[in-house]
Amino acid sequence: MAARVRAAVLSAVGAPLEITDIDLPATGPGQVRVRLAAAGVCHSDLSLSNGTMRVPVPAVLGHEGAGTVVSVGEGVTHVAPGDPVVLNWAPSCGTCHHCGIGEVWLCANALSGAGHVYARTADGTDLHPGLNVAAFAEETVVAANCVLPVPDGIPLTDAALLGCAILTGYGAVHHSARVREGESVAVFGVGGVGLAVLQSARIAGAGQIVAVDVSAEKEELARAAGATDFVIASETTAREIRKLTGGQGADVAIECVGRAVTIRTAWDSTRRGGRTTVVGIGGKDQQVTFNALEIFHFGRTLSGCVYGNSDPARDLPVLAEHIRAGRLDLAGMVTEKIGLDGIPAAFDNMLAGKGGRALVVF
Repeated sequence: MAARVRAAVLSAVGAPLEITDIDLPATGPGQVRVRLAAAGVCHSDLSLSNGTMRVPVPAVLGHEGAGTVVSVGEGVTHVAPGDPVVLNWAPSCGTCHHCGIGEVWLCANALSGAGHVYARTADGTDLHPGLNVAAFAEETVVAANCVLPVPDGIPLTDAALLGCAILTGYGAVHHSARVREGESVAVFGVGGVGLAVLQSARIAGAGQIVAVDVSAEKEELARAAGATDFVIASETTAREIRKLTGGQGADVAIECVGRAVTIRTAWDSTRRGGRTTVVGIGGKDQQVTFNALEIFHFGRTLSGCVYGNSDPARDLPVLAEHIRAGRLDLAGMVTEKIGLDGIPAAFDNMLAGKGGRALVVF
């Protein structure tokens, strides 16, 4: 059955979001209709709205969400109406080269659904699902491989964060940087993903965890997530981190901002032979430079990290165990609960470096 629901629509790149009614079609073969319980406001949504990342528009944004299955189409067997599910914005196709070698986070077809028309505005304008799942809406219709069952014991509103921030942050630590017990870790950016990285570094047994942010107000959040030290971002950040780590630099630096200056500082903060992992998504204008001699001399590793190099089907049960055991706190990452009309202000707060994760609660 078709439905009319409220959603946050991006009419064009750079345009303000419009909270309006949209018409969802009936659930078709291989599709699942989900009533959203909550959706996190991620920096990637801001990047989509301002054109840093390109998607077809008009579109309904939002990719970090969880909700309850309303209906399923023909051929869908892994979920049923009434099931709590997490939205998976980057489903693997299982057939491309990267899926074939186990790198499902690099699936060549992961975002193919974003090009499809999935709904229409009340006046008949075609709409695309921003990153496949269109979570900034009361309900959405997605491909079956875009939903995963919520593990037992996880509150549904908290489970929204599993769809991006937690998988990305945990994966950056455990799959990309591969933090070992006792190592020192510097984390740049204490937003939603940064908070997940801090918690994950603590879970990995890191000995010293240095949080870096432009806002002094983030210190309490950072320490609650596991930071042992807090540094206000400045021109002397790398020097301060080396001083805190016995003059050597951090074993691992994880950059969650996506700015050239921050990536360069993270690299400079890492010891000889250390690892720098870049999680933040920067624009094409953000050019990072290194000279050939320093690459040889420092022997550091610099690596990108997509979706935490995670496989949601593999990692969600592991994350659930950490949550049930009290090692991973989802609710503590949320600094603001809002409605759909609060998303523009949440974007402004991200630009200003304020708060952790804003959560749209339906």
